[in-house]
Amino acid sequence: MGALSALEETLENRWDALWARVLDKDPVEVVDALRRECDDNAVVCGQGRVMVPNAYDVELADEVHDRLASHSTHVCQALTDSLARHAERKGYEFAGPLAVHVARCPEVPNGRYRVASRVMEHVSVDGFFDAAH
Repeated sequence: MGALSALEETLENRWDALWARVLDKDPVEVVDALRRECDDNAVVCGQGRVMVPNAYDVELADEVHDRLASHSTHVCQALTDSLARHAERKGYEFAGPLAVHVARCPEVPNGRYRVASRVMEHVSVDGFFDAAH
C-alpha cells in the first residue's frame, strides 16, 4: 500500500501545481465551489434520499481557458472524480450521469471562475434508436 499512497500523493501534487499555474489559485478553491454548488442544490426526496444536479460547469475567463485547453480532459475528469467522492461521502444521488465541464465565458473577469449546475436529462435507449434511423 505504501507505493500506491506515494503515487496518489504525487498525482495530487501535480494536480495542485497545474491549477496553481493555470488559475493562479489553489485548486481547493475551485473544488470547494463545486461542492458548495452541489450542497446548495441538494433536494430531499423523502426517506433519506437526497438528489443533486448532475451537470456542472466551471466557467473560466478567456485567457485562463486558453491556458487550460490542452489539459481540459484531465481537469474535467479530476473535477468529476472529486465531486463524485464528495457526493458519496454526503450520501447524495445524482439526477443522472455526472459530468463536469470546463467552459470559456467572456463575462467572467480575468483570472476568476464561476460555477453553475443543472439537471441534464437522461438520454434514453429509445433516443439512441431514434437518432440512428
